[in-house]
Amino acid sequence: MRAVRIHEHGGPEVLRHEDVEVPVFKADEVLVRVKASGMNHLDLWVRNGVPGHKFPLPIIPGCDFAGVVEAVGDAVSGISAGEEVIVSPGHSCGRCRECLSGRHSLCRHYGIFGETRDGGNAEFMSVPAVNLVPKPDTLSFVEAACIPLVFLTAWHMLVTRCEIKPGDTVLVHAGGSGVGSAAIQIARLFNAEVITTASSRAKLDRAGELGADHLVNYEEENFAKRVREITGKRGVDIVFEHTGEATWKGSLMAVARGGKIVTCGATSGFNAVSDLRIVFFKQVSILGSTMGSLGEVLDVMEHVEAGRLRPVLDRTFPMSEVKDAHRYLASREQFGKVVILPEE
Repeated sequence: MRAVRIHEHGGPEVLRHEDVEVPVFKADEVLVRVKASGMNHLDLWVRNGVPGHKFPLPIIPGCDFAGVVEAVGDAVSGISAGEEVIVSPGHSCGRCRECLSGRHSLCRHYGIFGETRDGGNAEFMSVPAVNLVPKPDTLSFVEAACIPLVFLTAWHMLVTRCEIKPGDTVLVHAGGSGVGSAAIQIARLFNAEVITTASSRAKLDRAGELGADHLVNYEEENFAKRVREITGKRGVDIVFEHTGEATWKGSLMAVARGGKIVTCGATSGFNAVSDLRIVFFKQVSILGSTMGSLGEVLDVMEHVEAGRLRPVLDRTFPMSEVKDAHRYLASREQFGKVVILPEE
């Protein structure tokens, strides 16, 4: 089969589009013919490398993917060849206390496709059967590949970690990103008031179409000051953080007394400095969040099937142009998701 593989870290030039063996699947796994694979900033981290973190190279990137079941392992029941599926992006041991309590992302063996084991930038991929979610007939494979990681991440951040409720005010950073566009929709689903930031008028307009109530161009104005103006100096109940160093100081200024800052990433840098006086005087809760549980994926898909949440696609690239796709995602020009398509 054809696949994209990373043999060493570096720029887009290290991505190799090459022939590899079709993966062997275990008794409790299935073989999926990949039809579409969504990109995330994680793909850029895996390709570039992260100081102090070792990735299992060579690796096939891609944690979001959808396709058709090609074959099933001997221990798999209830799943048949030919079924159209979405793959939940996180995998864990399934046996420890955290997994059995539904807290899969706290499992010490937790990993993500395309980061800790081969992912979806390939024609075929083997995955644990428990990771399969039926693809709604109303979604194309491309649309389905836009959903798993960003909606699971945003759901876990807002619903599970922050316990969002009607009437909350939420600041969503970078509303044009995949996780930002998902967060806007989830916050509106819970009847929260949404303030979002983006770097251009075009992105802000699209964020408004998704339901954002207030739009702030962070290239033209101080977002923390603007948030204070919008909220009558009160600040927001929840700051949805995933950019890190560049926005952290402003996030502390923008959050209300007794409010919450929840973070899942640090795309602008991880060396964020906190003024602890602000943290304890304002009684701010700072919450970390990584991915979510298999059950939360089903929660998300219930709303997707009902049309209350929808995938946001920017554009697709054929797998042979994966280097261009990485450059495009790194440019931050996209609104929503970028998807890789295997050659037919």
